[in-house]
Amino acid sequence: MNVFNDLKKEVLKVLEDLQEENLLPRELDCARVSCEPPKEAAHGDVATNAAMVLAKPAGRKPRDLAELLAQRLATHTSVTEALVAGPGFINLRLDREFWFGRLRDVLEAGIAYGDSDIGAGQPVNVEYVSANPTGPMHVGHARGAVVGDVLATLLEKAGNAVTREYYINDAGVQVDQLARSVHFRYREALGEEIGAIPEGLYPGDYLKDVGAALAERDGGKWLSAGEEEWLPVVRGFAIDAMMSMISEDLAALGIRHDVFSSEKALVDQGLVDQAFDLLKEKGLIYTGTLEPPKGMKPEDWEERPQDLFKSTEFGDDVDRPLRKSDGSWTYFASDIAYHLDKYRRGATTMIDVWGADHGGYVKRMAAAVKALTGGDGVLDVKLCQLVNLLDAGEPVKMSKRAGTFVTLREVVDEVGKDVVRFIMLTRSNDAVLDFDLKAVTEQTRDNPVFYVQYAHARACSVLRNAAEQFPGLDTGARALSKASLAPLEDAQELDLIKLLAAWPRVVEGAALAHEPHRIAFYLQDVAAAFHGLWNKGNADAEARFLVNDEGISRARLALVRAVAVVIASGLAVLGVEPVEEMR
Repeated sequence: MNVFNDLKKEVLKVLEDLQEENLLPRELDCARVSCEPPKEAAHGDVATNAAMVLAKPAGRKPRDLAELLAQRLATHTSVTEALVAGPGFINLRLDREFWFGRLRDVLEAGIAYGDSDIGAGQPVNVEYVSANPTGPMHVGHARGAVVGDVLATLLEKAGNAVTREYYINDAGVQVDQLARSVHFRYREALGEEIGAIPEGLYPGDYLKDVGAALAERDGGKWLSAGEEEWLPVVRGFAIDAMMSMISEDLAALGIRHDVFSSEKALVDQGLVDQAFDLLKEKGLIYTGTLEPPKGMKPEDWEERPQDLFKSTEFGDDVDRPLRKSDGSWTYFASDIAYHLDKYRRGATTMIDVWGADHGGYVKRMAAAVKALTGGDGVLDVKLCQLVNLLDAGEPVKMSKRAGTFVTLREVVDEVGKDVVRFIMLTRSNDAVLDFDLKAVTEQTRDNPVFYVQYAHARACSVLRNAAEQFPGLDTGARALSKASLAPLEDAQELDLIKLLAAWPRVVEGAALAHEPHRIAFYLQDVAAAFHGLWNKGNADAEARFLVNDEGISRARLALVRAVAVVIASGLAVLGVEPVEEMR
């Protein structure tokens, strides 16, 4: 139950009544009417802008219309006060019984509380990670992996039909270089002295096992063969080995995908040609020569005529080459085909999670999706900024496994998947993130993972203690939902109930904005409010969750159980296990 959406329905009902009474025009467009929390809690529980956005089309002054609406809204059974503020906002205050009802909603729904149908089953394709299959993933990949995975779960909770996808870049020059690197390690495994790995190839020790596995499978078959013979075989073997390693690393982080799409397969099946032909049919391809960007010449730029896509007609800065003068496709052409393939599979909404170094690619890809789909397809690219890996404040740069960077698996093994997942969402994806290996394992309030987990563990501890203090008392959510909540008279208790009642709105807002970090932020707010009540009990024995009076304790236990439920619901979206005891 989204409290604010439900109250918006009440506001719209009042507007309909006024229209029926001919006090307002019948053709009013109410699409911009909203109900939201006031900017300051002291102003009330809900604020509506109805009078502000409807005054002009209704031919009334905003405050006059607000007074009329406030009079009607004040008669609502749960509204204790409806005040007009400023130029015409209406602030509503709701009674305690209304909020007690929301607490019961939490207890009755369990961790399904916050589930929404705003997605209406609409398909959404979320593509994330998509690391080149040339080596182990680094800690930067972990951020995109978590952002994409949690966003997918969030959209599912909001009612969308989500496909989680990984795009394998297995058709470029980089995989040929990978194959050559593996061939060196293959020769090494068969006893050759290979010396230093040539510049431009992949020197990491992680390829030693791949070379040894190839030697075990094929023996010396490829030692004397020419490159044209062994390259495609070694390339396929190497890609399979790298994807197996990547999948294992993702599994360690709790990341899953439904679909793995191959760039090479797209090319081999002629989908790039199909995408090109489609754009050509739309009159969006021409032959021309582009000026190079100032101070640089990108890899796909040529000072010769090329087939260009009119991407400037769809918001891009310059038109983009799709085919080079030698007839080969640019990387952009393959990416266009890939997004066309996603659209043909039913994804009108596509979300791509990329690294920050792909920022210059966003406009052209959005232009291509708009052109290919006639505006029916929507692409939202979430760029993940860098992760600075630290240990007690000092930068960590080297890896035993990869040689040049710290791998995702090393970080997961060091601090655990739950810590990695939560910390990756403590900043929005477009902000640089500091990940301190020491700080994220400290048991202090400055560590957001610990702070939220501790709140859940504390709630569970209270419930366990209640079973000892009141033998036979049922502390299950369903039983507590039937308790009298009248003893919850403290302002902090009521504020916490209101915060818990906001969870459905947080889910819907985060899903609509494609911003999963909002979930982590909200959980920290809930934890802070709960810890505040706990501390109040430390200072005043009568304010503790468990007192000698069973009725008071039962009401407070209902609140404690609801806190545990909402935290568990939020952690489920993050893919983090709620703990019942801190160790």
